[in-house]
Amino acid sequence: MTRLRTGGVRAAVGAVLALALTTALAGCSSTGGKRAEDARKAAQAQGRAAVDTPRWTFAMVTHSGDGDTFWDIVQKGAQQAAVKDNINFLYAHSDEAQQQAQLVDSYIAKGVDGLIVTLAKPDAMKAAVEKAVRAGIPVITVNSGAEQSKAYGALTHIGQDETVAGEAVGEELDKRGKKKALCVLHEQGNVGHEQRCAGAKKTFGGELVNLYVDGTNMPDVKASIEAKLQADKDVDAVVTLGAPFADTAAQAAKSAGSKAEIDTFDLNAKVATALKAGTLGFAVDQQPYLQGYEAVDLLWLYRYNADVLGGGKPVLTGPQIITRENAADLVAYADRGTR
Repeated sequence: MTRLRTGGVRAAVGAVLALALTTALAGCSSTGGKRAEDARKAAQAQGRAAVDTPRWTFAMVTHSGDGDTFWDIVQKGAQQAAVKDNINFLYAHSDEAQQQAQLVDSYIAKGVDGLIVTLAKPDAMKAAVEKAVRAGIPVITVNSGAEQSKAYGALTHIGQDETVAGEAVGEELDKRGKKKALCVLHEQGNVGHEQRCAGAKKTFGGELVNLYVDGTNMPDVKASIEAKLQADKDVDAVVTLGAPFADTAAQAAKSAGSKAEIDTFDLNAKVATALKAGTLGFAVDQQPYLQGYEAVDLLWLYRYNADVLGGGKPVLTGPQIITRENAADLVAYADRGTR
């Protein structure tokens, strides 16, 4: 029987150990990322936070009416950030500005740790926002009111510049050779809506006409658009200011016998599918999921680390023009309610 020298034994054992370690590390590198992601998803599914900071309460109050899918997406972003950040998230809304302000007042009285508000009708919200700031409650504005946000004392504003978004629409209409467009405003007094149509009118080489409708009454919206298209056959584009109104506008055009292209601000599953099919021309996405998610996340960062993003300027989430060419990639995200 041949005997191995001691040095040979040690070398052989070292080689085996090195091989085992290399194999183990290779396994970790190939599966570690997946395991971490699986753990993150499991924690989120079980409602577990990714941080150990106090259980703060943040409230969001928006100007949404009932049944507006845009705000469902904003809420989803906020809720998912709240899970991650160990936040108790509260939500309330009213399309009546005075009621929206009263909801803010009620959350101030409850002593919430942070507030997220929209300023669609900023004059009506000014006193409530300033009251929250005086009470030591940090405020972030989202979606509308970028011009008033800083003056009212908010930390920052998250959303798109509505005038810039409107200008992008006017440019896109020109690219498509349109000559006369309707801009359908579904909420009178909403400064963001006025800015969108004014921005489009500024850059559009054709004629743009504002059409005011009652956005809380879809049959009325359809009837108003249909009547306008029947009366003016020169209209070759209809621009709606919210995704839920795009399908209604398409129905109105069909009933009126109009071949006007339907375009819209904002995105949802139905709009993404229609873009992919080519029955809608284009959409302007301001990424509402991001608005809700970032608002909660930035409030958490402020409470935890006194961080403020934006340097005194709005944090922009849009606009992004979505057409048939790039809609397919977004359908899956829209179906799950995050785009």
